[in-house]
Amino acid sequence: MRHKVVLKVLGVLLTLFSATHLPPAAVALWFGETGVLVTFLASGALTLATGVVCWLPVRRFHRELKFRDGFLVVVLFWTGLAAFGALPFYLSDQVDAGLTDAFFESMSGLTTTGATVLTGLDELPRSLLYYRQQLQWLGGMGIIVLAVAVMPMLGVGGMQLFRAETPGPVKNTKLTPRITQTAKAMWLIYTGLTAACALGYLAAGMSLFDAIGHSFSTVAIGGFSTHDASLGHYDSPAVATVATVFMLLAALNFALHFLAFRSRNPMLYLRDPEARAFFLFVGSVCLMAVATLLYYGTYADTNDALWRGVFHVVSIGTTTGFTSGGFHFWPTFLPVMLIMMSAVGGCATSTAGGMKVIRVVLLYKQGRREIQHLIHPQAVVPVKLGARPVPDPVINAVWGFLALYILSYVIASLAMTATGADLVTAFSAVTACLNNLGPGLGEVTDNYASITDAGKWLLGFTMLLGRLELFTLLVLFTRSYWVS
Repeated sequence: MRHKVVLKVLGVLLTLFSATHLPPAAVALWFGETGVLVTFLASGALTLATGVVCWLPVRRFHRELKFRDGFLVVVLFWTGLAAFGALPFYLSDQVDAGLTDAFFESMSGLTTTGATVLTGLDELPRSLLYYRQQLQWLGGMGIIVLAVAVMPMLGVGGMQLFRAETPGPVKNTKLTPRITQTAKAMWLIYTGLTAACALGYLAAGMSLFDAIGHSFSTVAIGGFSTHDASLGHYDSPAVATVATVFMLLAALNFALHFLAFRSRNPMLYLRDPEARAFFLFVGSVCLMAVATLLYYGTYADTNDALWRGVFHVVSIGTTTGFTSGGFHFWPTFLPVMLIMMSAVGGCATSTAGGMKVIRVVLLYKQGRREIQHLIHPQAVVPVKLGARPVPDPVINAVWGFLALYILSYVIASLAMTATGADLVTAFSAVTACLNNLGPGLGEVTDNYASITDAGKWLLGFTMLLGRLELFTLLVLFTRSYWVS
């Protein structure tokens, strides 16, 4: 363990993060929100000072960052980033948020969970609303992925951070030969989708401020909104259509976006087995939801049932968490089905949460192989994705992930009940936070303000666990990580 290089990288990343307080400060200046402007400047200065203090003592220390060091840097940075990201909420007189609520809101934003403890969003200063949306946008692809583009200039390799932070079971595939170029390519795609989404919202009738803010949380698959009613504030099929399209795009593998753009061949989306499985899964649930809504007459108008059903399925299924009138009042099994659907999430190397579609596909194929082995014990049946066999170590890693996922879910759910939450609230809150979804059932349908402080800290840990996909965080709790 190279503690000096870890401290150096942490200092650099915090210094970079301090610059993210400038855009909301500019928004505060533009709208004449003087008090909030001072808050953002003070928060940014404190973050910058902390980063410099971490960096100065070890600035001349030049060693390569090892792969195992990357895990510690990622966890420390996400935790520290959430702590310093909470400062504007904690210091602002416009928000009634103590330390716990401020940290919860910051962690929820950066992990793109979208669970909020704030109410009265329509009355908050616009700079604070913008800041919430920006937190999700930065967390969507991961600030660390952005930072690896400048790591070579600092004498620190970035591949270790990229592999430790990037979601998905297959982490060795690079879009370009150099990791710096890979990070830049991913951010170019991410920024391009955000700009296109903002233009779509503008065309659908949003104001410029709301269009930019909602494009941040849509492409990040975060779910924060500038209104208490979320996208239900607009009650617009056009706005829901734009959101649905870009939520689906953001839930696809960003490497697939890059390859399709570079080759000018959109057919690559249909050839990718994970993308096909994703569209089949979401489409099937959409049909089931719309048919159920029509059968029970939940909405008086057929068109309402159609667009609201599709919108909510895509929003919950991709773990975005936007709502338009709520889904918790839907009949029979639909609310529970949608919450459980979030466990699948989007594709690997996307901004979505959940286990990821590729893991579910591999689990299904492995299950089929085990059934075939029962009938033909001596048969050699490879698990394939497309035409390529999947190595057994990948299959074993997927099984290990599923085991840890279920164990973490059960323990966190039981712990939530110990904080005083009822069963529906406890299990749905853990499901929503572990899958980085946001809205749940019971007391957390609209917000998490009623959850106890102990419950909020537990759910904050659960959000980070889901965002880093278990292994990156849990490896730090093993003895072998620290002694070997």
